Amino acid sequence: MPDAALKLDDFLPFRLSFTSNLVSDRIARAYQALFGLTIPEWRLVAVIAESDGITQQAIGANTRMDKVTVSRAAIALVERGLIERVPNAGDRRSHLLRLTASGRALYEQVAPKALELEQRIFGGFDAARVEGFVAMLREIDAVAMAVEAENAG
Repeated sequence: MPDAALKLDDFLPFRLSFTSNLVSDRIARAYQALFGLTIPEWRLVAVIAESDGITQQAIGANTRMDKVTVSRAAIALVERGLIERVPNAGDRRSHLLRLTASGRALYEQVAPKALELEQRIFGGFDAARVEGFVAMLREIDAVAMAVEAENAG
């Protein structure tokens, strides 16, 4: 038997996914109960709130959500009157998504709850340890994107 046998619970990609799902599921339950939002819908609201208008393609790139998930979330949010589609002067083939006044008001209610949930999950850790963890996650992102680009090319 080889020394480097795969044990799923010790496999880092699995650990990242498992922990991410645990945290996301907790947050999803809270957003659904409090605001009637799914995780993809909340992500769209949050990303759109950080811009003066953004394309669905850019949202997908910024969040790593697939086109179908972004599209479905955008449709649901438009139907609820939380976002609007406006012409994109830079590219007439696409539209920009912007928060409506109702969407902005919802964001201003949800954002503090998101920060509160983050604090509940990570507040028991030393701040330097959390900063190091975030830095490592960003490094992992960069390496994974480089491997993806290498495999695509």
